[in-house]
Amino acid sequence: MLEDGVHAVPAGHTASVVTHLEMSGQAAQRPEADLPLDLVRVTAPDPDWYLDLFRKVGAPWLWFGRLVMDRGELRAILSDERVHVYVVRDGTEEVGLLELDFRQHDDCELAYFGLVPQAVGGGAGRWLMNRAIRLAWAEGIARFHVHTCTLDHPAALEFYRRSGFTPYAREIEIAPDPRLSGLLPEDTAPQVPLIRP
Repeated sequence: MLEDGVHAVPAGHTASVVTHLEMSGQAAQRPEADLPLDLVRVTAPDPDWYLDLFRKVGAPWLWFGRLVMDRGELRAILSDERVHVYVVRDGTEEVGLLELDFRQHDDCELAYFGLVPQAVGGGAGRWLMNRAIRLAWAEGIARFHVHTCTLDHPAALEFYRRSGFTPYAREIEIAPDPRLSGLLPEDTAPQVPLIRP
């Protein structure tokens, strides 16, 4: 059990507060702009393609979960018929990632949800969330859940709450900084200071 107070984070690591959220019934669709976007499911995506999109969307927030994963393990997840991967396209440009994980009975995890930086702020997030909610609940689930952390976009937590998710748990995550291992460039996410060991 973590004691109250301030705790040192080892140099070369990041620390974040992770908030877990859930909804137990389908939230109402929020008003959205008429955007020229398409949401396309990619079955059994090639890991190289997936990781390229994962980096484009997640690098500004130091997403690393899929980057540290063994390639065989990643391929197994992506090829699992219960894991639904979608790409958001603006014309021919890939501008977003949605990953819905139905591997737990009666549950759907919003495993990854994000847009490339140039697509943020114009209503595409709400557009994508409306579709994510519809797609998740169409599978007959009892619970839809997601987690976000303090390394994510500053508006992410409130966005999830406005979308119908309710916070239910909190954790502290300490992990090796992915910029020091070369998984992401060292100049990525300058808002998070890089502290070398």
